[in-house]
Amino acid sequence: MREDGVSMSRAKFRVWALPLLLAMAAPAFAQSLEEAARQAARQYDAKVLSARTVTRGEQRIHEIKLLTRDGVVKTVRIPDRRGRGRG
Repeated sequence: MREDGVSMSRAKFRVWALPLLLAMAAPAFAQSLEEAARQAARQYDAKVLSARTVTRGEQRIHEIKLLTRDGVVKTVRIPDRRGRGRG
């Protein structure tokens, strides 16, 4: 019976833990193009070559082109969490 109780507790934990973890991760997403560029440059220890916001369907996405210390050009896409229609 203990195993059932433990397993039920784990199931309940998973049900509320995922939304909680997602909510905690939300601030990690950039709020503006400038913030997205800074976040990407910090995360990849790189220099920003260009940054723009594109719309795909109803979603706005910040596309940041970076130059890494190894000389590799990398494109990072970060969702604009501010909502549609804001710039």
